[in-house]
Amino acid sequence: MGNMLGVMATRDAQRMAESRGLDLVEITPNAVPPVCKIMDYGKFKYEESIKAKKARKSQKVQKVKEIKFHPGTDTNDFEYKLKQIRGFLQEGCKVKLTLQYRGRENAHRELGEDVINRVLEALRDECFVEQAPKTLGRVLGALIGPPRKNAPKQQGQQPQGARPAEEPQGEE
Repeated sequence: MGNMLGVMATRDAQRMAESRGLDLVEITPNAVPPVCKIMDYGKFKYEESIKAKKARKSQKVQKVKEIKFHPGTDTNDFEYKLKQIRGFLQEGCKVKLTLQYRGRENAHRELGEDVINRVLEALRDECFVEQAPKTLGRVLGALIGPPRKNAPKQQGQQPQGARPAEEPQGEE
């Protein structure tokens, strides 16, 4: 098997498949003449389903956790929420930071922005900001994720084992 048998009548191809105990499967029906293959169709479908299961299993589903803040979030609550965020990031989850303004808090939106900026500053080295803080109505939101493995190096840092660039030597 695996050899091309060339152009033949459909009846001959069906007889050949039946004599081998296999099926005649149409691969490309729009070609002229149509391309067919002699194979065990049940086995083929089974192998395809196994491949699909493996592909689904290897897919990583990204979870998004949400942590809510208010402009008046006190230091102890703030530290506890930071601890929760760090745990979520270590698990590989993304974290949605939301800050909702209530009543008179709307008049002092800068307080809420300061809270979110404090969170981002505290987690600067431990996360990647996917969506910068943005206000939608009464809610200020940001999205952070675990640090990226291939994140670009910050300026001033050299890759490990790299030598500093030598200055070109001029003629004296």
